[in-house]
Amino acid sequence: MLARVNSEKGGLLRMYVNFRIRKPVLALLVAAAFILVWLPLSYGTNMIFSSVSESVDSVRLPILMYHSILKTNRSKGKFVITPDVFEGDLKYIKENGYTTIVMQDLIDYVYENKDLPEKPIMLTFDDGYYNNYLYAFPLLKEYECKMVLSPIGKQTDIYSENKDKNPNYAHCSWGELKEMQDSGLVEIQNHSYNMHTITRKRRGTKKNRSESFEHYQNALCSDIDLMQNRVADFLGTTPTTFVFPFGAVSKCSLDILHQMGFKATLSCEGKINKLTKTPEGLYGLYRILRPPNTSSESFFKNKIEK
Repeated sequence: MLARVNSEKGGLLRMYVNFRIRKPVLALLVAAAFILVWLPLSYGTNMIFSSVSESVDSVRLPILMYHSILKTNRSKGKFVITPDVFEGDLKYIKENGYTTIVMQDLIDYVYENKDLPEKPIMLTFDDGYYNNYLYAFPLLKEYECKMVLSPIGKQTDIYSENKDKNPNYAHCSWGELKEMQDSGLVEIQNHSYNMHTITRKRRGTKKNRSESFEHYQNALCSDIDLMQNRVADFLGTTPTTFVFPFGAVSKCSLDILHQMGFKATLSCEGKINKLTKTPEGLYGLYRILRPPNTSSESFFKNKIEK
């Protein structure tokens, strides 16, 4: 660097400074200016800090979806796993630092500003099969894990009356649901009273195209209210979450459920949730189906942790 200072009349000083900058240095300075000025303007300043913001402001939550557990799942389809597979999942969860949570934990996280564990995970069982009580519940107690169980109300009524305990098709009774709930390991949610069906008129709780909104609203509310009342009568609790049968959702369904007082809904879309403290984020939570014939390590590494 060369500098020269000359005195001028009036006592003013002028400083002349000349820099000799080599071309590579100039190129680096131009590139830095491009990154700091042009990219934030083009893509938004959040781009630079997105990874930091995500880790601070959101919680990564895998929700696993189970249905039936049988000692043999030959020709039973993708919704049936064995007790050994479920136990393998519980072992993996405990050995890899996960903590099982239920829907009330999420609701408290959003509405009460309560903390979630460092690696939360949720286990959900749909339909309320008796084999959940027979095989899954003892394993939950052994490994001190929690689950969300969403029974079909009419099936619960039927199998509370006829006492059939065939694990291949029977459903839990209200007494068995109460026993599981009272353990503190099982949370009961709403899976409809009698809309877990597929007919020409309706698929689950989905609105028909030719159906008026008023007719659909009355049908949906009547069924769900009946289930809410049955749970209140037999279990002494009020479900906070609606679990869509078959994952069949209509655009107006969420508004109706919100007006009915539900704080959350569960879908069947297989993705990982990124939760923030916004109430809207609790509607349409994703769930990943747990398939049979896959080891726990392979399932978690390929579907949950990738």
